[in-house]
Amino acid sequence: MCTRWLALLVFSLGISALLAQPTPPPPNQEQTMQILLDRIQQLEKRVSELEDHKRKQSAAQTGTSDSQTVAESTPVQANAAPAHALHSEHPANTTEIREMQVHYPSLQIRGFGDIDFSATDQKGSVSGFDLGQFVLHLASPLSEKVSYFGEVSFTAQPSGYDLQVERTIIRYDYNDYFKMSFGKYHTPIGYWNTAFHHGAWLQTTISRPEMVKIGGTFTPIHFVGLLAEGNLPSGGLGLGYSVGLGNGRSSILSKAGDSGDSNDNRAWVASVFARPARFYGLQFGGSVYHDKLSPLQGPELREWITSAHLVWTKEHPEFLAEFANVHHRDIQTSQTFNNQAFYIQVAYRLPWLENKWKPYYRFEYIHKPESEPVLSDVSDLVGSTFGVRYDITNYAAFKGEYRNTRHGINEPRVNGVFLQTAFTF
Repeated sequence: MCTRWLALLVFSLGISALLAQPTPPPPNQEQTMQILLDRIQQLEKRVSELEDHKRKQSAAQTGTSDSQTVAESTPVQANAAPAHALHSEHPANTTEIREMQVHYPSLQIRGFGDIDFSATDQKGSVSGFDLGQFVLHLASPLSEKVSYFGEVSFTAQPSGYDLQVERTIIRYDYNDYFKMSFGKYHTPIGYWNTAFHHGAWLQTTISRPEMVKIGGTFTPIHFVGLLAEGNLPSGGLGLGYSVGLGNGRSSILSKAGDSGDSNDNRAWVASVFARPARFYGLQFGGSVYHDKLSPLQGPELREWITSAHLVWTKEHPEFLAEFANVHHRDIQTSQTFNNQAFYIQVAYRLPWLENKWKPYYRFEYIHKPESEPVLSDVSDLVGSTFGVRYDITNYAAFKGEYRNTRHGINEPRVNGVFLQTAFTF
């Protein structure tokens, strides 16, 4: 008991002396940190001496198990005392230490890759292996509220590799309700396009749905301009929003206006979604996109895209559903065209075998009017995909799929087997 009181008395005197001494402002942050470290080391040394003394005293005495327990816990409590005192009495210096540990900029790089195999019974098709996209994500904070994110992809082509800047974004986070960013984004239409970026490891399936296919034209995949986003005060409903203004589609509809808009009309997009706190994993919402199209071939059109989605992102089960209507109006003739597409995807991560197996199924549908003037590379589609994902590790997965699809009206169905190993590093 005397030793415990002695330890507490020594620490009380030490802390009182520490607080009583006037601390002149250090000339720089390095000296401030060194002063704090020296004081902590002195206190820890004194604690160690008291612990040694207590152990020697306990070895020479006998007592009950309860008294031994109290004696063993005393050094731990004493050791915690100076740390607590420093945190409570010197908050400014603690903040300085924390700020010194953050460096701006601080670049972080993450990579994704995949290797694929495909074989179908379509006439003229060639089976074999191919390298998928090699993707790099680049992220760096520039200050406490400003950050940068970039994404580049390398895609194998017959003549070499195609390098693309998929995303390049600088963002200012004012608060949870307002964040402003500038650059090239994945257009916030629907769910998939902003939830699963380049990198096949991120998504359950081997490929994206046709309606949001990379390099496709049904909906604009990329958007260049400014974007405001954040949360809306809504309690447990968990409302969020995004509003963007920028360049619309290029004269090549599959490309964004990286080098400038194809006309003098800005595109805009707005979306609202809800993530109820009571049902964690649930999200539903809708979006609207408007642009003026000036394609290389075909008339100028007004484009309106409306979409809605309902998803449950937990894996027991996983459910994704999305619908989009692409409305085109000929500026000269006022003739209108409506193109619709949707997909439904369900998956379930099996609870046995270390939760590594995840079977899934996806049905997708696209309808395009025969008179549609600009979506020439889009065809009617009815397709089903049966697959399974096996997570080899936390950073690599193997996927196998069987697909049965029909592209175009009155065209024969095509059966295919697809394999993929996808990874991140």
